[in-house]
Amino acid sequence: MASKLHNALAKKLPDIQMSEAFINCVFLAMSGGLQDAYTYFTRNEVFSNAQTGNVVLMSTHFMMGEWYQGLKYLLPFLAFGLGVFVTERIQGKYKNATRLHWRQAILLIEIVILIAVGFMPHSMDMFATIIVSFSCAMQVQAFRKVNGYSYASTMCIGNLRSGTDALSVFVRTGNKASLRKAGYYFGIILFFAIGAGIGGNLSMMFGIHTIWISSALLSVSVLLMFAEKLKI
Repeated sequence: MASKLHNALAKKLPDIQMSEAFINCVFLAMSGGLQDAYTYFTRNEVFSNAQTGNVVLMSTHFMMGEWYQGLKYLLPFLAFGLGVFVTERIQGKYKNATRLHWRQAILLIEIVILIAVGFMPHSMDMFATIIVSFSCAMQVQAFRKVNGYSYASTMCIGNLRSGTDALSVFVRTGNKASLRKAGYYFGIILFFAIGAGIGGNLSMMFGIHTIWISSALLSVSVLLMFAEKLKI
């Protein structure tokens, strides 16, 4: 009986690595969108993922001599860069770990950080946004492909470019693989938007605790990656 259940579940799992499977990327994208909306609406209108927006606002405030206002956008920007650096170091050291995949470890770290953020009062808004940006960067660095195509789970501009490019190739050549590729990118954008919409609305209702929903979404991703072992 157990063997039959094992085989049935294994057949339903994607043939590619779970970290790149579209179903896994859906939860990552929803979490990424929620985090950006959360920090903007709950943590003093600063983006955790959209660092381009932060640079624009930072530069504007600095040139107006509003140094503190500029600083609240600069620090998340730097934290994002630090998150990428730390994740690359973790990958380099634990890439061949067998007990726990290094990407799962990254998600577990991110989950813990986001749970902690949900307890931080508004007096800690700047620090909360900084560490959310740090955790977002870890996710971006660790999960960079969907079904073999490069993508970003916490922002849209690159996905929009790649998806539109693939759609144009399909229109020009009729290549169905290009249409499928475009579908992946636009699908990720859709679920990012859904996560952002949920995050924005619930943040105005439940405030600082809304970020825990993002932790729940990431927990699903961790479980999906554990399920991948059923194929072995």
